[in-house]
Amino acid sequence: MIRKLLPGYLATYVLKQNLFLMMVCLGVGTGIYLLSDLFDRLDDFIEAGLGIGLILRYFIVKMPLIFSQILPAVFLLSMLIQLCVMAKNKEMLALRTGGLSLGWFVRFFIIYAVFWSMGQLMFSQVIGVYGEQEAFRIWKEDVRKSQLDKRVLHNIWFREGKYVVEADEVMPFGNKAKGVTVYEFAEDNNQILKVITSESAEVSEKYGWKLENAVELSPDKFSSRKHPIYTMPLKLDLKVFKAVDPGADPAQLPLWQLAEVIDQLKTSGSNVDRLITAWHSKWSYAFSLLAMALVSLALVTISENIYLNIGLGLALTFTYYALFMIGASAGQSGVLPPIVAAWIGNIVISTLAGLRIAWVLIPESAGKYMSRNKRLK
Repeated sequence: MIRKLLPGYLATYVLKQNLFLMMVCLGVGTGIYLLSDLFDRLDDFIEAGLGIGLILRYFIVKMPLIFSQILPAVFLLSMLIQLCVMAKNKEMLALRTGGLSLGWFVRFFIIYAVFWSMGQLMFSQVIGVYGEQEAFRIWKEDVRKSQLDKRVLHNIWFREGKYVVEADEVMPFGNKAKGVTVYEFAEDNNQILKVITSESAEVSEKYGWKLENAVELSPDKFSSRKHPIYTMPLKLDLKVFKAVDPGADPAQLPLWQLAEVIDQLKTSGSNVDRLITAWHSKWSYAFSLLAMALVSLALVTISENIYLNIGLGLALTFTYYALFMIGASAGQSGVLPPIVAAWIGNIVISTLAGLRIAWVLIPESAGKYMSRNKRLK
């Protein structure tokens, strides 16, 4: 009876203990991050003449992004501290003597890590993304005095259905373009039916592209017509080019918006490997908590020394970050498929940790199986 009740009580105990340690580590990590960022940017804030209120707003809206960035390391540290303290206090030994195997901890923390991963993904893609955008706006507009709505992209082209569009200038934040030329092709793409040139264009979701002072040329008829306003049935929203602006980071877009951007740019014939890699990277980074859980469990099977394990754990965390960045670069440059590039850090670290855990679990399971057979005989 006691053995049946033990896992339920233990799960509650382990959960409460880990949540407490998570909050402590998260608070310390966030404080260090904020102090470092403050000292790095303080001169810029003072030079720009920002008030205390705006500086506080900058760091407050940035905190969700900080949480999502440091959460894998925080999760690793909280698990290592918890498991090492339990081992030092002989709690692990008592539980295993009482019939509770290492497999229980593996199952519990894998499920626990998956829940945290989903929470981290949702948190980072909702509050974190909009907080990052607001911090970016404050930094560019109030500190660097650079208005986002004045950013201009040059020589942009795309394809949508039977139309090929070229624009000399595109203002993605204003949803406008200048120097627009639209080529309308026949269904077999072997003939140009129309060429429409326009001084400027304004895009709306309801009416499509509205070209101003447009000239319509019909090569097959050797004729031309002028239109003060010429509406084109183009659906591409120029705001999607925020993602390919060198001054903007694709990671600032929420997961679902990034997926829409990828679909639209893919339809237009643009290379989207960089954005696909970024999309998969959001998932892989969130589920790095699962890899950190496996690393913690693997390290405790090697040593119960808390200081050694924290050092090894941080080293493996930095290794994961290095693999994550290398994979992202490889995916963006086309060296590796985007999905492989984005997940390579998780795959390598989880495989190494999983092999160590299996090395311990298999003999333990075999020993229990043999003991059970002896009792039955």
